[in-house]
Amino acid sequence: MTADRRDVGRAGQSPEKPSAGGFADLGPRLASAAAMVIAALGALYLGGDVFALFWLAAAFAVNWEWQGLIGGEGRAARIAVGGAAVAAATAFGRVFMPGAAALAIVVFALAGAALAGAERRLWAATGVVYAGALAFSVCLLRESPDFGALAIAFLFAVVWGTDIFAYFGGRLIGGPKLWPRVSAGKTWSGTITGVLCGAFLGLVAVYLGAGPQLASWRVFLVGLAAAAFSQVGDLFESSVKRRFGVKDSSQLIPGHGGAMDRLDGFIFASAFAAAVGLLRGAPSVAAGLFFW
Repeated sequence: MTADRRDVGRAGQSPEKPSAGGFADLGPRLASAAAMVIAALGALYLGGDVFALFWLAAAFAVNWEWQGLIGGEGRAARIAVGGAAVAAATAFGRVFMPGAAALAIVVFALAGAALAGAERRLWAATGVVYAGALAFSVCLLRESPDFGALAIAFLFAVVWGTDIFAYFGGRLIGGPKLWPRVSAGKTWSGTITGVLCGAFLGLVAVYLGAGPQLASWRVFLVGLAAAAFSQVGDLFESSVKRRFGVKDSSQLIPGHGGAMDRLDGFIFASAFAAAVGLLRGAPSVAAGLFFW
């Protein structure tokens, strides 16, 4: 990352284009979104190695984008270290070894920090944790007996619903910005609309997948929290991009930017869901989301 790019972000010039309030970008966004949804749902349906490899690739892309975005020394080595962390997190998530996964992620994060220059050490380590948390949480949830697929479908419905309705709610309703210093286009109206609709769609997914006995108001509250975390994840990534003076994490996905731009909310929501499932001590991590 050059000094010029960093200075642009610090000078207050937004790296994100403010929303024009229209839908000029809707076409490429819809086409790319459809392809990503089909791929994600296909991996979820097939499960096993296909699911793990799909999310291993996604998490590797997140780490690759993050290390490139922050710049600094040893980028190639940091990408390799982050890739090793993601692989370990995926493997340990599949066999329900959260302690081993956490240890591996921390060790590789410290290695990534050691490879970066003094000004990038914390950023480099954070990127490894960020990507590793994605790989571990989705595999841990998906491999849960009985309710693994439902847990991921629930998260898809919550996060995608939040993103879609926040997008349309913000443009159709408008109003005050949520946090203009961090995200130029995000409004209070869009955020509230997205969180409520995302939680409702998550409840619908549970109802369709398991019946009314699991679709309780408590699951709706879990959906609300997951939707809120997804918005926090969106703001977190926006703040990182603003700090380093870039608009998109990469150009991997037409109309959407990079993997980080599409997965920022899902990373936070899936990590939240995995933490809830682990802390509740239910028969499985996924079951901890639905049985109260």
